[in-house]
Amino acid sequence: MDAILTLLCKDQPGIVHSMTTAVLACAGNIIENQQFTDPTTGLFVMRTRIETSESLAKTTKILSEGLSHLNPTLEIRESATKKRALVLVTKESHCLRDLLYLQELGELPVEIPLVLSNHEYLRELVESHGIPFRLLPSGKSEAETAIRQAIVEHQVDVIVLARYMQILSEGFCAAYPGKIINIHHSFLPGFKGAKPYHQAHDRGVKVIGATAHFVTADLDEGPIIEQDVAHVTHSATPEDLVSLGRDIERRVLSRAVKLFAEDRIFIAGDRTIIF
Repeated sequence: MDAILTLLCKDQPGIVHSMTTAVLACAGNIIENQQFTDPTTGLFVMRTRIETSESLAKTTKILSEGLSHLNPTLEIRESATKKRALVLVTKESHCLRDLLYLQELGELPVEIPLVLSNHEYLRELVESHGIPFRLLPSGKSEAETAIRQAIVEHQVDVIVLARYMQILSEGFCAAYPGKIINIHHSFLPGFKGAKPYHQAHDRGVKVIGATAHFVTADLDEGPIIEQDVAHVTHSATPEDLVSLGRDIERRVLSRAVKLFAEDRIFIAGDRTIIF
């Protein structure tokens, strides 16, 4: 069995020794290992890939017992087991199209069991890929109840907001910490409200960008996962900026989902550590 282990705990002596000892106890061989101590939070994080002849259940038991004295957050999964992503959309298709395309190519190691939306616009696109599409109820609380039911029904690991133009409630965000990924435009200065690309054009920006981040109750303030930018000139029209922005958004969101799918993201306070 090929498995990936992720560990997060307070930094302390003997962590690496404890990990290698526990891996040896389950007849495991370390194939890859990355680790980092965050000086700001005092947290230690580690991502380890192992091979072992033991089952996942037995490996999990041995590792959990061998590392329990560290009081860690420990997750273990078979490398071949893909994370399940519930995708939420509204009308814009560029981020959704990229996720579906990369998933079909096998370059995005996730399963997408369902796409939810508050509009019908993208039903045909989703169903053409053989994925169920479901329309959400119109009320906010009713919609969030339907999302919660879908999460349980489809054993969802991560919720991806692929340009889902609705603000999630504080209670919903709190229920899934580190499990909701969003994409939004990011500018300096920041342009809030309607038509951000047009505002950017009016201010003559020279760089536009996008940010993928975890969702928290504080709107667009969650830990950042991935970012990218593009340089523009005075000759760019608002439509040019919209087109460039779409391209950046789709790439940044797909990369963030891939990092999550491969267990490469650790949350340390308001920041992320990415392997």
